[in-house]
Amino acid sequence: MFKKYRVLKWISVFILFLIVATISFVFWVRSILPPVDHRLQATTIKEISYISENSIPPRGKILAVVTSVDTMGENTKSTGYELTELSRPYYVFKANGFEVDIASTKGGKAPVVIDDEDMGSFDYAFLNDTKAQQKTTNTIAIENVEPEEYQAIYFVGGKGTMFDFPNNKTIQSIVKEYYQTNKVIGAVCHGPSALVNVRLDNGKSLLESKNVSGFTNEEELFLIPEAKEIFPFLLQDKLTEQGAIFNKGLMYLDKISHDNNLITGQNPWSTWSLAEKMIEQLGYTPKFRDKTDEENAVDVLVVYKTEGKAKAKEIIKNLILSEYKPINRILIAKHAIIGAMDWKLGDFTNLMSLVSFIKDCESKKK
Repeated sequence: MFKKYRVLKWISVFILFLIVATISFVFWVRSILPPVDHRLQATTIKEISYISENSIPPRGKILAVVTSVDTMGENTKSTGYELTELSRPYYVFKANGFEVDIASTKGGKAPVVIDDEDMGSFDYAFLNDTKAQQKTTNTIAIENVEPEEYQAIYFVGGKGTMFDFPNNKTIQSIVKEYYQTNKVIGAVCHGPSALVNVRLDNGKSLLESKNVSGFTNEEELFLIPEAKEIFPFLLQDKLTEQGAIFNKGLMYLDKISHDNNLITGQNPWSTWSLAEKMIEQLGYTPKFRDKTDEENAVDVLVVYKTEGKAKAKEIIKNLILSEYKPINRILIAKHAIIGAMDWKLGDFTNLMSLVSFIKDCESKKK
Protein backbone atom coordinates (compact mmCIF):
# COMPACT_ATOMS: atom_id res chain seq x y z
CA MET A 1 0.00 0.00 0.00
CA PHE A 2 2.71 2.47 1.00
CA LYS A 3 4.60 1.72 -2.22
CA LYS A 4 1.46 2.53 -4.20
CA TYR A 5 1.13 5.88 -2.42
CA ARG A 6 4.80 6.69 -3.12
CA VAL A 7 4.25 6.06 -6.84
CA LEU A 8 1.15 8.29 -6.86
CA LYS A 9 3.09 10.95 -4.99
CA TRP A 10 5.90 11.02 -7.56
CA ILE A 11 3.44 11.00 -10.45
CA SER A 12 1.69 14.00 -8.88
CA VAL A 13 5.01 15.82 -8.38
CA PHE A 14 5.99 15.12 -11.97
CA ILE A 15 2.66 16.41 -13.32
CA LEU A 16 2.94 19.50 -11.14
CA PHE A 17 6.48 20.07 -12.44
CA LEU A 18 5.27 19.84 -16.03
CA ILE A 19 2.47 22.33 -15.36
CA VAL A 20 4.83 24.82 -13.71
CA ALA A 21 7.44 24.38 -16.45
CA THR A 22 4.84 24.89 -19.18
CA ILE A 23 3.43 28.01 -17.55
CA SER A 24 6.95 29.39 -17.02
CA PHE A 25 7.85 28.69 -20.64
CA VAL A 26 4.71 30.44 -21.90
CA PHE A 27 5.49 33.51 -19.80
CA TRP A 28 9.09 33.49 -21.04
CA VAL A 29 7.99 33.32 -24.67
CA ARG A 30 5.55 36.18 -24.14
CA SER A 31 8.33 38.22 -22.52
CA ILE A 32 10.65 37.96 -25.53
CA LEU A 33 8.01 38.71 -28.16
CA PRO A 34 7.06 42.32 -28.90
CA PRO A 35 3.57 43.61 -28.06
CA VAL A 36 1.16 44.15 -30.94
CA ASP A 37 1.54 47.65 -32.33
CA HIS A 38 -2.03 48.66 -33.14
CA ARG A 39 -0.81 52.00 -34.50
CA LEU A 40 0.30 50.22 -37.67
CA GLN A 41 -3.31 49.64 -38.63
CA ALA A 42 -3.76 53.37 -39.22
CA THR A 43 -0.74 53.70 -41.55
CA THR A 44 -1.29 55.75 -44.71
CA ILE A 45 0.88 56.12 -47.80
CA LYS A 46 1.73 59.69 -46.75
CA GLU A 47 3.55 58.26 -43.73
CA ILE A 48 5.79 56.00 -45.83
CA SER A 49 8.56 58.17 -47.28
CA TYR A 50 9.50 55.53 -49.87
CA ILE A 51 6.10 56.11 -51.47
CA SER A 52 5.39 59.75 -50.72
CA GLU A 53 8.79 61.39 -51.25
CA ASN A 54 11.15 61.80 -54.24
CA SER A 55 8.56 60.81 -56.81
CA ILE A 56 9.77 59.31 -60.07
CA PRO A 57 8.21 60.59 -63.33
CA PRO A 58 5.71 58.23 -65.02
CA ARG A 59 7.30 55.29 -66.84
CA GLY A 60 4.22 53.38 -67.94
CA LYS A 61 1.87 50.78 -66.51
CA ILE A 62 2.08 47.31 -64.97
CA LEU A 63 -0.84 44.89 -64.77
CA ALA A 64 -1.29 42.88 -61.57
CA VAL A 65 -3.56 39.83 -61.88
CA VAL A 66 -5.37 38.23 -58.93
CA THR A 67 -7.62 35.21 -58.55
CA SER A 68 -11.42 35.36 -58.53
CA VAL A 69 -11.75 32.02 -56.67
CA ASP A 70 -12.84 32.27 -53.05
CA THR A 71 -12.91 28.59 -52.02
CA MET A 72 -10.48 25.71 -52.58
CA GLY A 73 -12.29 23.67 -55.20
CA GLU A 74 -14.95 21.49 -53.59
CA ASN A 75 -13.44 22.23 -50.19
CA THR A 76 -15.33 24.87 -48.22
CA LYS A 77 -12.15 26.49 -46.91
CA SER A 78 -11.99 30.11 -48.04
CA THR A 79 -9.17 31.46 -50.18
CA GLY A 80 -8.35 34.30 -52.55
CA TYR A 81 -5.30 36.38 -53.40
CA GLU A 82 -2.71 37.04 -50.68
CA LEU A 83 -2.85 40.68 -49.66
CA THR A 84 0.88 41.01 -48.94
CA GLU A 85 1.70 39.61 -52.38
CA LEU A 86 -0.28 42.45 -53.97
CA SER A 87 0.24 45.39 -51.61
CA ARG A 88 4.04 45.27 -51.52
CA PRO A 89 4.71 44.99 -55.27
CA TYR A 90 1.93 47.53 -55.87
CA TYR A 91 3.91 50.16 -53.99
CA VAL A 92 7.29 49.06 -55.36
CA PHE A 93 5.91 49.52 -58.87
CA LYS A 94 4.31 52.87 -58.02
CA ALA A 95 7.39 54.18 -56.20
CA ASN A 96 9.41 53.35 -59.33
CA GLY A 97 7.15 55.34 -61.64
CA PHE A 98 4.63 52.75 -62.82
CA GLU A 99 0.87 53.01 -62.57
CA VAL A 100 -0.71 49.70 -61.54
CA ASP A 101 -3.98 48.28 -62.79
CA ILE A 102 -5.51 45.20 -61.15
CA ALA A 103 -7.28 42.49 -63.13
CA SER A 104 -8.87 39.18 -62.17
CA THR A 105 -10.27 36.24 -64.10
CA LYS A 106 -13.89 37.34 -63.58
CA GLY A 107 -13.55 41.04 -62.80
CA GLY A 108 -15.25 42.90 -59.99
CA LYS A 109 -14.42 42.49 -56.31
CA ALA A 110 -11.60 40.03 -55.76
CA PRO A 111 -11.53 37.74 -52.70
CA VAL A 112 -8.59 38.47 -50.40
CA VAL A 113 -6.72 36.55 -47.73
CA ILE A 114 -5.34 38.66 -44.89
CA ASP A 115 -2.97 37.08 -42.37
CA ASP A 116 -2.78 39.49 -39.43
CA GLU A 117 0.56 38.08 -38.28
CA ASP A 118 2.21 38.98 -41.60
CA MET A 119 0.86 42.51 -41.89
CA GLY A 120 3.26 45.44 -42.01
CA SER A 121 3.05 49.17 -42.67
CA PHE A 122 2.83 48.79 -46.46
CA ASP A 123 -0.02 46.31 -46.14
CA TYR A 124 -2.07 48.48 -43.80
CA ALA A 125 -1.36 51.50 -46.00
CA PHE A 126 -2.81 49.52 -48.91
CA LEU A 127 -5.99 48.82 -46.95
CA ASN A 128 -6.24 52.54 -46.11
CA ASP A 129 -5.51 53.63 -49.69
CA THR A 130 -8.84 54.64 -51.26
CA LYS A 131 -7.54 54.36 -54.82
CA ALA A 132 -5.98 50.94 -54.26
CA GLN A 133 -9.14 49.63 -52.62
CA GLN A 134 -11.24 50.94 -55.49
CA LYS A 135 -9.05 48.89 -57.83
CA THR A 136 -9.40 45.67 -55.84
CA THR A 137 -13.17 46.17 -55.53
CA ASN A 138 -13.53 46.80 -59.26
CA THR A 139 -10.88 44.63 -60.86
CA ILE A 140 -10.75 44.50 -64.65
CA ALA A 141 -11.97 41.21 -66.13
CA ILE A 142 -8.89 39.67 -67.74
CA GLU A 143 -10.74 39.26 -71.05
CA ASN A 144 -11.23 43.05 -71.15
CA VAL A 145 -7.56 43.87 -70.63
CA GLU A 146 -5.72 45.73 -73.41
CA PRO A 147 -2.29 44.00 -73.25
CA GLU A 148 -0.51 46.67 -75.28
CA GLU A 149 -1.12 49.23 -72.51
CA TYR A 150 1.31 47.54 -70.12
CA GLN A 151 5.07 47.10 -69.90
CA ALA A 152 4.84 44.09 -67.59
CA ILE A 153 2.41 41.65 -66.01
CA TYR A 154 2.57 40.34 -62.45
CA PHE A 155 0.62 37.31 -61.21
CA VAL A 156 -0.23 37.61 -57.52
CA GLY A 157 -0.20 34.42 -55.47
CA GLY A 158 -2.95 32.87 -53.41
CA LYS A 159 -4.30 29.32 -53.42
CA GLY A 160 -7.29 30.35 -55.52
CA THR A 161 -4.98 30.84 -58.50
CA MET A 162 -4.53 27.07 -58.73
CA PHE A 163 -8.13 26.80 -59.90
CA ASP A 164 -8.62 29.73 -62.29
CA PHE A 165 -5.20 30.70 -63.68
CA PRO A 166 -3.98 27.48 -65.41
CA ASN A 167 -6.79 27.04 -67.95
CA ASN A 168 -7.65 30.66 -68.64
CA LYS A 169 -7.17 31.21 -72.38
CA THR A 170 -6.79 34.98 -72.08
CA ILE A 171 -4.02 34.60 -69.51
CA GLN A 172 -2.29 32.10 -71.77
CA SER A 173 -2.56 34.46 -74.73
CA ILE A 174 -1.20 37.48 -72.85
CA VAL A 175 1.68 35.53 -71.30
CA LYS A 176 2.65 34.09 -74.68
CA GLU A 177 2.52 37.52 -76.34
CA TYR A 178 4.53 39.16 -73.56
CA TYR A 179 7.17 36.44 -73.50
CA GLN A 180 7.65 36.48 -77.25
CA THR A 181 7.88 40.29 -77.39
CA ASN A 182 10.28 40.39 -74.42
CA LYS A 183 7.91 42.12 -72.02
CA VAL A 184 8.46 41.34 -68.35
CA ILE A 185 6.46 38.55 -66.67
CA GLY A 186 6.50 38.14 -62.90
CA ALA A 187 4.73 35.64 -60.65
CA VAL A 188 5.07 34.73 -56.97
CA CYS A 189 4.11 31.79 -54.72
CA HIS A 190 1.09 30.12 -56.43
CA GLY A 191 1.09 32.83 -59.12
CA PRO A 192 3.30 30.74 -61.47
CA SER A 193 0.23 28.52 -61.96
CA ALA A 194 -0.56 31.07 -64.71
CA LEU A 195 2.38 29.70 -66.70
CA VAL A 196 1.69 25.97 -66.67
CA ASN A 197 -0.35 25.63 -69.86
CA VAL A 198 1.24 28.37 -71.97
CA ARG A 199 2.42 27.21 -75.40
CA LEU A 200 4.66 29.36 -77.58
CA ASP A 201 4.20 29.78 -81.32
CA ASN A 202 6.82 27.07 -81.89
CA GLY A 203 4.57 24.62 -80.04
CA LYS A 204 6.86 24.27 -77.03
CA SER A 205 5.85 24.85 -73.45
CA LEU A 206 6.88 28.28 -72.18
CA LEU A 207 8.38 26.51 -69.18
CA GLU A 208 10.66 24.19 -71.12
CA SER A 209 14.24 24.61 -69.80
CA LYS A 210 13.29 27.79 -67.90
CA ASN A 211 14.61 28.50 -64.43
CA VAL A 212 11.52 28.86 -62.28
CA SER A 213 10.56 29.13 -58.60
CA GLY A 214 7.16 28.68 -56.98
CA PHE A 215 5.48 27.32 -53.87
CA THR A 216 7.23 24.02 -53.20
CA ASN A 217 5.70 20.62 -52.49
CA GLU A 218 7.35 20.73 -49.06
CA GLU A 219 5.75 24.07 -48.21
CA GLU A 220 2.35 23.05 -49.57
CA LEU A 221 2.14 19.68 -47.85
CA PHE A 222 3.44 21.03 -44.56
CA LEU A 223 0.52 23.46 -44.37
CA ILE A 224 -2.09 21.26 -46.05
CA PRO A 225 -1.28 17.53 -45.80
CA GLU A 226 -4.29 16.71 -48.03
CA ALA A 227 -3.19 19.17 -50.75
CA LYS A 228 -3.01 16.47 -53.42
CA GLU A 229 -6.72 15.82 -52.98
CA ILE A 230 -7.71 19.50 -52.79
CA PHE A 231 -5.76 21.05 -55.66
CA PRO A 232 -5.77 19.98 -59.31
CA PHE A 233 -1.99 19.53 -59.01
CA LEU A 234 0.98 20.43 -56.83
CA LEU A 235 2.65 23.46 -58.35
CA GLN A 236 6.22 22.22 -58.13
CA ASP A 237 5.25 18.92 -59.76
CA LYS A 238 3.40 20.63 -62.61
CA LEU A 239 6.16 23.14 -63.33
CA THR A 240 8.73 20.33 -63.42
CA GLU A 241 6.47 18.11 -65.52
CA GLN A 242 6.32 20.83 -68.18
CA GLY A 243 10.08 21.08 -68.44
CA ALA A 244 10.95 23.82 -65.96
CA ILE A 245 14.21 23.77 -64.03
CA PHE A 246 12.68 24.20 -60.59
CA ASN A 247 14.85 26.19 -58.19
CA LYS A 248 13.95 25.32 -54.61
CA GLY A 249 15.08 27.59 -51.81
CA LEU A 250 14.86 27.25 -48.05
CA MET A 251 11.39 26.56 -46.66
CA TYR A 252 9.32 29.76 -46.26
CA LEU A 253 12.29 32.03 -47.04
CA ASP A 254 13.14 34.33 -49.94
CA LYS A 255 14.00 32.68 -53.26
CA ILE A 256 13.53 34.02 -56.79
CA SER A 257 14.48 32.76 -60.24
CA HIS A 258 15.35 35.14 -63.07
CA ASP A 259 15.35 33.74 -66.61
CA ASN A 260 15.53 36.65 -69.07
CA ASN A 261 12.11 38.36 -68.98
CA LEU A 262 10.57 35.65 -66.75
CA ILE A 263 10.88 36.28 -62.98
CA THR A 264 9.30 33.97 -60.41
CA GLY A 265 9.31 33.78 -56.61
CA GLN A 266 8.89 30.84 -54.24
CA ASN A 267 6.60 32.24 -51.55
CA PRO A 268 5.29 35.45 -49.92
CA TRP A 269 8.73 36.22 -48.48
CA SER A 270 10.08 36.45 -52.04
CA THR A 271 7.73 39.31 -52.94
CA TRP A 272 10.00 42.30 -52.30
CA SER A 273 12.99 40.92 -54.18
CA LEU A 274 10.81 39.75 -57.07
CA ALA A 275 9.14 43.16 -57.52
CA GLU A 276 12.48 44.96 -57.50
CA LYS A 277 13.98 42.43 -59.91
CA MET A 278 11.09 43.19 -62.27
CA ILE A 279 12.02 46.89 -62.10
CA GLU A 280 15.60 45.98 -62.99
CA GLN A 281 14.44 43.84 -65.91
CA LEU A 282 12.40 46.81 -67.13
CA GLY A 283 15.68 48.68 -67.40
CA TYR A 284 15.72 50.79 -64.23
CA THR A 285 17.63 50.88 -60.97
CA PRO A 286 15.06 50.32 -58.21
CA LYS A 287 14.44 53.30 -55.97
CA PHE A 288 16.23 52.95 -52.64
CA ARG A 289 14.07 51.35 -49.97
CA ASP A 290 14.93 50.57 -46.35
CA LYS A 291 14.47 46.87 -45.74
CA THR A 292 11.53 45.97 -43.53
CA ASP A 293 11.99 44.23 -40.18
CA GLU A 294 10.56 41.10 -41.81
CA GLU A 295 13.22 41.12 -44.54
CA ASN A 296 15.94 41.53 -41.92
CA ALA A 297 14.49 38.55 -40.05
CA VAL A 298 14.58 36.52 -43.28
CA ASP A 299 18.26 37.43 -43.69
CA VAL A 300 18.95 36.22 -40.14
CA LEU A 301 17.07 32.97 -40.78
CA VAL A 302 18.99 32.33 -44.01
CA VAL A 303 22.29 32.81 -42.20
CA TYR A 304 21.14 30.52 -39.38
CA LYS A 305 20.08 27.80 -41.84
CA THR A 306 23.26 28.02 -43.93
CA GLU A 307 25.98 29.07 -41.47
CA GLY A 308 24.69 28.32 -37.99
CA LYS A 309 23.60 30.03 -34.80
CA ALA A 310 26.88 31.79 -33.98
CA LYS A 311 26.98 33.50 -37.36
CA ALA A 312 23.31 34.45 -37.03
CA LYS A 313 24.13 36.19 -33.75
CA GLU A 314 26.86 38.19 -35.47
CA ILE A 315 24.38 39.34 -38.09
CA ILE A 316 21.86 40.28 -35.41
CA LYS A 317 24.43 42.35 -33.48
CA ASN A 318 25.52 44.12 -36.63
CA LEU A 319 21.97 44.90 -37.76
CA ILE A 320 20.75 46.19 -34.40
CA LEU A 321 23.82 47.71 -32.74
CA SER A 322 25.76 48.99 -35.77
CA GLU A 323 23.18 49.63 -38.48
CA TYR A 324 20.21 50.34 -36.15
CA LYS A 325 17.95 48.11 -38.22
CA PRO A 326 14.85 46.37 -36.83
CA ILE A 327 14.37 42.60 -36.89
CA ASN A 328 10.96 40.94 -36.78
CA ARG A 329 11.09 38.65 -33.74
CA ILE A 330 7.70 37.12 -34.47
CA LEU A 331 8.80 35.74 -37.83
CA ILE A 332 11.80 34.03 -36.26
CA ALA A 333 9.57 32.62 -33.51
CA LYS A 334 7.21 31.27 -36.19
CA HIS A 335 10.13 29.43 -37.78
CA ALA A 336 10.97 28.03 -34.35
CA ILE A 337 7.42 26.66 -34.16
CA ILE A 338 7.78 25.21 -37.66
CA GLY A 339 10.91 23.44 -36.41
CA ALA A 340 9.01 22.01 -33.45
CA MET A 341 6.14 20.86 -35.66
CA ASP A 342 8.69 19.13 -37.89
CA TRP A 343 10.30 17.51 -34.81
CA LYS A 344 13.47 19.56 -35.29
CA LEU A 345 13.74 20.46 -31.62
CA GLY A 346 17.27 21.81 -32.07
CA ASP A 347 15.93 24.43 -34.47
CA PHE A 348 13.16 25.28 -32.02
CA THR A 349 15.51 25.93 -29.10
CA ASN A 350 18.13 27.70 -31.21
CA LEU A 351 15.66 30.02 -32.89
CA MET A 352 13.85 30.88 -29.65
CA SER A 353 17.23 31.74 -28.13
CA LEU A 354 17.88 34.01 -31.12
CA VAL A 355 14.56 35.75 -30.45
CA SER A 356 15.70 36.36 -26.88
CA PHE A 357 19.10 37.54 -28.15
CA ILE A 358 17.41 40.06 -30.46
CA LYS A 359 15.45 41.47 -27.54
CA ASP A 360 18.64 41.78 -25.48
CA CYS A 361 20.41 43.62 -28.32
CA GLU A 362 17.45 45.97 -28.66
CA SER A 363 17.66 46.72 -24.93
CA LYS A 364 21.36 47.57 -25.26
CA LYS A 365 20.63 49.88 -28.18
CA LYS A 366 18.25 51.89 -25.99
